[in-house]
Amino acid sequence: MITGECFCGKVKYQVDGKLRDAKSCHCSGCRKAFSSQASASALVEPQDFKWLSGEDLLTSYVGKHDFGIQFCNLCGSTLCSIFNDTIHGITLGCVNGDPEIDIGMHIYVGSKAKWEVIPEGVPQYKEGLSEDV
Repeated sequence: MITGECFCGKVKYQVDGKLRDAKSCHCSGCRKAFSSQASASALVEPQDFKWLSGEDLLTSYVGKHDFGIQFCNLCGSTLCSIFNDTIHGITLGCVNGDPEIDIGMHIYVGSKAKWEVIPEGVPQYKEGLSEDV
């Protein structure tokens, strides 16, 4: 079982399954949404995910193509990604303990921050998953 929570601890979740396809996205949108050089996330089966507390404190932002994020409206922690109002991924920064997954790819490195250095040995894609760097 995997658990996670926001910075203030009011919003908590549980995943009863394995995470998959962990990636770090370096696009300018993720840098702004996560106030960081990149986002780190992994996919989860929606039926394996459940909120334990604080679901009423979530705010959703939905951008292009019905993809979005949900974050705590008290502390601002981004907890998950959504597609068509269904959770399909979680942010790895809010996971408690070891989620037993490694970042398997870096995407949108063509628009990464100039000051960021990406570790070697992990596949990098200039755009989504379509073009190796």
